[in-house]
Amino acid sequence: MGKLSLAAKITHVPSMYLSELPGPHHGCRQAAIDGHKRIGERCRELGVDTIVVSDVHWLVNAGYHVNCNSRFKGVYTSNELPHFIKNMAYDYPGNPELGRLIAARATEQGVFTRAHEIDSLELEYGTLVPMRYMNGDQHFKVVSIAGWCAWHQLDESRRFGAALKDAIEASDANVAFLASGSLSHRFNDNGSPEEAIHMISREFFRQVDERVVQLWKAGDFATFCKMLPEYNAHCFGEGGMHDTAMLLGLLGWDKYDKPVEIVTDYFASSGTGQINAIFPLP
Repeated sequence: MGKLSLAAKITHVPSMYLSELPGPHHGCRQAAIDGHKRIGERCRELGVDTIVVSDVHWLVNAGYHVNCNSRFKGVYTSNELPHFIKNMAYDYPGNPELGRLIAARATEQGVFTRAHEIDSLELEYGTLVPMRYMNGDQHFKVVSIAGWCAWHQLDESRRFGAALKDAIEASDANVAFLASGSLSHRFNDNGSPEEAIHMISREFFRQVDERVVQLWKAGDFATFCKMLPEYNAHCFGEGGMHDTAMLLGLLGWDKYDKPVEIVTDYFASSGTGQINAIFPLP
């Protein structure tokens, strides 16, 4: 009998990696890095053996997809932001059995999903950044789910999340699920000054993000689920906020009512709104 032991919404901003390097931004994302490390420590305390990540940097145009190779190893440079993440080495074990089960259960429940074990199907940085800080010693197996679902409905991802819960419970794994994506996600305009790396792109987005965080702290997901489609549309949700829909589908959607635990306070990064937050299990 498998078990879901932890669920969280996390940042994966590439400036976390930049924060490690010598230069003007050294240490700028230490709070976010520390938050990832605390989540990793919590996973260890809970006996987690596999981390499943919904990665909004993995774009898919049809169906749902799970990357569940037995091993993920390589050197990563971001095509999107090569001046932030370049030559980042990684090496993590996978969990093919869980990945196949996720795909089978979701498909059985009407959300067609494929599981992939392909060496050339690489991980994206929505998975690689958190694993760098949570899983540097390869303690956890990793499964990555495509979270940028370009032509999908949020309700499909809600249903995928519910199927994911069934798959975890039918497995022999102890799982943590991470929705790896931002709150608002409108980048700064090209040509913005370098210090804009620490700014929100529009005050409107900050105000909506802060209201969302208030709702989460109050456990008012009945209200949040009602506003999620418009929040996504008007605040440029990253990956369509399908990672968040999966997370809440896993937890019970609008019936979920637990106040979240803020691990890293809300912050702006390159125009976008970011947070690390643990969602207590129902």
